[in-house]
Amino acid sequence: MSLRLSTVILPYRRWNEGSRAAWERAEDLGFHTAYTYDHLSWRSFRDGPWFGAVPTLTAAAAVTERMRLGTLVTSPNFRHPVTLAKELITLDDISGGRLTLGIGAGGTGFDATALGQEPWTPRERAERFGEFVPLLDRLLTEDSVSYEGDFYAAHEARNIPGCVQRPRLPFAVAATGPRGLRLAARYGQAWVTTGDPRLYENGTPEQSVQAMRGQAEQLADACAELGRDVGELDKILLTGFTPDRGRPLESLDAFVDFAGRHAELGFTEIVIHWPLPDSDFAVDPKVFERIAMEAPAQLR
Repeated sequence: MSLRLSTVILPYRRWNEGSRAAWERAEDLGFHTAYTYDHLSWRSFRDGPWFGAVPTLTAAAAVTERMRLGTLVTSPNFRHPVTLAKELITLDDISGGRLTLGIGAGGTGFDATALGQEPWTPRERAERFGEFVPLLDRLLTEDSVSYEGDFYAAHEARNIPGCVQRPRLPFAVAATGPRGLRLAARYGQAWVTTGDPRLYENGTPEQSVQAMRGQAEQLADACAELGRDVGELDKILLTGFTPDRGRPLESLDAFVDFAGRHAELGFTEIVIHWPLPDSDFAVDPKVFERIAMEAPAQLR
């Protein structure tokens, strides 16, 4: 299978002041999927403009036709499965069945306390995620759902007519640890990783590749326990968080080398950030567009 190339467009600009143009251009460049982050605010953007993921993707669906759309990633930090399911079914309908839900356990950033709650411990995040994903799966596949769990509840929640994509829109489950990888194996149509965050500051690209090889092996083991072929899952790498940092986007050759090394690990999709001036994702727009247009052919 050819390695697919996708992008993630951060929602920091007003729609008619650059955001719409970016989504339209992403489709023109031939990206397989354009994702956006699902946060209430994020890192250095906390005191600046930042827009909601679902309305942004709805607008993007209206100005694109072929490219898939998605979140990288949605989390339980400020989402409830019942209300999220209704929005996803609507967005899947508006996009004509082009939506992928990237979903993860969440972290300790601004989203973790925006609703007034105390930050959850890593264990509680994992436990919530373990309840969130199965309930969302049911809500997107069943007409009526009632459920009472430790963290979430649903009472005769109706989701008619369901997703355009059947039996539901695909889940791309972000995971690096055993519990998350088991969820990806059971419920995911794809697995997402950013690598090993412990290596970002002082690790090497070689150590990063080895860490992701280990993650992929754990995913294969989790699939085997369920009697599922790991080859059924797409493997997605969201770049920008490995020790390579921005170097893979310095030239077409650098990116092809980076992507090729990760394709050897079994990755089927590489996601690169849309150019973001004065940030960790700053890149020469001309180089970025050349990568978008020429790299996929070199990675077949």
